[in-house]
Amino acid sequence: MLVRSLTLATLLAVAAPLLAADSDAPLAKELGKARPLVVIAPSSADPTLRGLEEAMKDPATQAGFKDRKLVLFSVAQMMGKREDKNLEQQTTMALIRELKLGASKGTKVILIGKDGERHMLKDDESGEKIDPQAIFKAVDELPAAEKAIAAPEPVAAAPASEPKAKETGKAAKPAKPAAPPKPLDD
Repeated sequence: MLVRSLTLATLLAVAAPLLAADSDAPLAKELGKARPLVVIAPSSADPTLRGLEEAMKDPATQAGFKDRKLVLFSVAQMMGKREDKNLEQQTTMALIRELKLGASKGTKVILIGKDGERHMLKDDESGEKIDPQAIFKAVDELPAAEKAIAAPEPVAAAPASEPKAKETGKAAKPAKPAAPPKPLDD
């Protein structure tokens, strides 16, 4: 009994962080649906982040983001946002873990394609604003294969085999029921 308990405890200790990381990975949820644009800034007063937030107030910029299916993620002082909506702390940390960037002082702007490929648009401490047109140009220059990727659609139930039965003139045979599972030996 002790061996079983220890085995179960070890399994849970190893599997729990993996399951937690998969359950709240924000970039994985966007895969195939949208192109995340991630801005990681040391503070909320960062010129790059502020300039991008100001540009997002312009309807033309919003339309450009929508046309290119861009989703803005921002992280400043460990506080995350997705399109001006606050993220939970656990989701923000999952976003940072997912990027695997390491420590740095400067602002990072990363474009992630629908296929999950990362393109670094900015990685410096200069404090220069990034022009939304530069972001749009980077999206437009993505390979055609990336632009063709669509979100995986849920698999529909397979149609019944009635057409085959009508073609042959015979009724279809019902499927054999599965055998019950064998009991486990201790």
